[in-house]
Amino acid sequence: MDILISNSSGKPIYEQICQQIKTQIMDGTLTAGEALPSMRVLAKELHLSVITVQRAYEDLTRDGFIETVSGKGSFVAAQNQEFIREERLREAEGLLQKAAELGRSHGIPLEKLTGILTLFYEEGD
Repeated sequence: MDILISNSSGKPIYEQICQQIKTQIMDGTLTAGEALPSMRVLAKELHLSVITVQRAYEDLTRDGFIETVSGKGSFVAAQNQEFIREERLREAEGLLQKAAELGRSHGIPLEKLTGILTLFYEEGD
């Protein structure tokens, strides 16, 4: 499992871990039932505190991405397609919110932003 930590990122380290594991699960790099490294092993590999990795694993468990079995470890949870679609929609909403804020702060009309989004969306066909 590849995880890169950036000390210059504005995001807390545990959030960087969460986001990268979520991305690997959603893009199929990590598959349902696959074992994740133990918290201690991952903390050692990333040169982090076990508490930081524990926080990331707790958030991933809360969000339904991983399951932890006492005495056996943490595993990628079986994902239903609706859950994955909802997570991707939430990610798109965040990006669209940033675009709307940028457009509003620079006086770009909504119609122009909508046209650009339409163009980008239809280019994918």
